[in-house]
Amino acid sequence: MSDSIVSQIPKNLLFRYRFPCLESKEKWSAKFELPASHRLPCFSVLEGGGHFADVRMGWRTDGLLLHATVSGKKQSVWCRETQLLESDGLQIWVDTRDTQNIHRASKFCHWFVLTPKGGGSNKETPVASMLKINRSKDDPPTINRLKVNIASEVTKTGYSIRAFIPSGCLNGWDTDEHTNLGFFYAVVDRELGWQTLATGPEMPIAEDPSLWCTTQLR
Repeated sequence: MSDSIVSQIPKNLLFRYRFPCLESKEKWSAKFELPASHRLPCFSVLEGGGHFADVRMGWRTDGLLLHATVSGKKQSVWCRETQLLESDGLQIWVDTRDTQNIHRASKFCHWFVLTPKGGGSNKETPVASMLKINRSKDDPPTINRLKVNIASEVTKTGYSIRAFIPSGCLNGWDTDEHTNLGFFYAVVDRELGWQTLATGPEMPIAEDPSLWCTTQLR
């Protein structure tokens, strides 16, 4: 393969990233705190991607805790429950089998969208929704089975989201037998752009599990 062809390949496609997800004893509350040791990496900076959010995650035997904080905004947060993919917020993808060699999602693959507002009659209530993955071979039977707990705080310069995804929403969740998860996140902001775990939205990250990374439950 020539150097010119290699130079055109996104850098993050040249690596298979693995990183730890630490266990947490925190219980769900609107104010739970995950320490800095739970901060997730942002490999997209290798390709000049934005880095405006602090994203943290911890696992429990009964689900996943997530805390994202976005700062540096000058414009108001924009969210609509009817336009989730155009809204400011956090999107995550989880494959409970970490199957890295498939290009179409399986029944173990999940897509969640979390926004700091946009719900309710006044559009000020945070929203947590599980979406169907395009081109998926099978939808997880857990889709919308249980409520994802979510709380948020909006400030003049950004917002924070705290969420707990119960294991009942995650088909195949078994922290004893399967300690590796396929995982990806994207913080999407109409003003600040995209911050992703690895490759950016120019690739089909929303539907191709082979583009996701591996997080190891420790």
